[in-house]
Amino acid sequence: MGAKAAARLIERGQLGAETLIASCHERIAEREPTVKAWAYLARELPTPKDSPAPLRGVPVGVKDIFDTHDMPTAYGSPIYAGYRPRGDAAVVALTRRAGGTILGKTVTAEFATFVPRQTRHPLDPARTPGGSSSGSAAAVADFMVPLAFGTQTAGSLIRPASYCGIFAYKPTYNVLPRAGLKPGADSLDTVGVYARSVEDVAFFAGALTNRTDLEATLERPPRIGVCRTYEWDRVQPEMRRALEEARRTLDAPEFELPARFRGLRESHTAILWYEVARSLADEFTRFPDKLDPMLRQRCADGFALDPRDYARAQAHAADCRADFAAALADYDVLLAPAATGEAPLGLSSTGDVAMNVVWTLLHTPCVAVPAGRSDSGMPLGLQVIGRIGDDARTLAAARWIAERLA
Repeated sequence: MGAKAAARLIERGQLGAETLIASCHERIAEREPTVKAWAYLARELPTPKDSPAPLRGVPVGVKDIFDTHDMPTAYGSPIYAGYRPRGDAAVVALTRRAGGTILGKTVTAEFATFVPRQTRHPLDPARTPGGSSSGSAAAVADFMVPLAFGTQTAGSLIRPASYCGIFAYKPTYNVLPRAGLKPGADSLDTVGVYARSVEDVAFFAGALTNRTDLEATLERPPRIGVCRTYEWDRVQPEMRRALEEARRTLDAPEFELPARFRGLRESHTAILWYEVARSLADEFTRFPDKLDPMLRQRCADGFALDPRDYARAQAHAADCRADFAAALADYDVLLAPAATGEAPLGLSSTGDVAMNVVWTLLHTPCVAVPAGRSDSGMPLGLQVIGRIGDDARTLAAARWIAERLA
């Protein structure tokens, strides 16, 4: 059952929130030994109270990169095993205020980077569900919980949605507050949400922000440009076919980003590791042996980066952000691959972020929508990309597109 539909039934007295929560626990008990999506499950949940709060007791999974006052928060790292924060992250507190029930903490890659943990793909346990929001994506895809939080600093929200066949909403940077989130790259970290429909991600985000416009519908069909991006050479054949089929279905023309947008992936890399190294300065200095060796090396590389290269990368990003709205011209949204292909086999990597980093760096709103299956039966997703700050139109266009691609 979707989150909005469940909340309506609870409001009408046709469903008890306790019943919905119990059904989630039953599903988790059945599937968690295989999927391994949860870092912690709440043992005692508050009895949902009858209130006008929009979520009305609907359960939510929280990526274990957000602080929770009543549950451990380990950030995917042995350094913080058993750590108990004093307070809640802002979005966790907002979820409680909106009537949501925090079901538990979902598995994250180490410090929300590229270092995978134990979560497996719900459809094929030999594959990664993506990362770093691996537990949240897998839990929503496997019907363990209707809503969950993720984050994106490179491709950590949209790519797992594509791999797992669900919907994700990465808002414009800072639409959802980052207070109480373990920082990675402060100018990139973006809080987002997972659900099993565009309607539900919009409902959840609207409940957190009091923005009713996020659930609005379009007055006319959206003007869509299909964008292959400058990273097209990394896209696998199955994703190329999915984008081409969507282009034909939607009768959407091709769109090419201006030449000055070339190289944004390299600018993202410089910003990412310069900032991650400084965010993890304490862990790198005091607990180097507890950091994954590859992450430790990336931090060392970040400290070695010339600050002038970082400043140039930030200037490139700022220039492209300023030009992005005009570059879209008459288009309302762009449509691009949400990942380079299907979820890869093996658990040593969370997959290629090439199709995500440019949009993360540009601070644009993105919505992942399922768009078919590969020859091996694995989900493939596309992403709908809007102008910076134009989140309501982007969500409405994504809903229109998802209905037609379905």
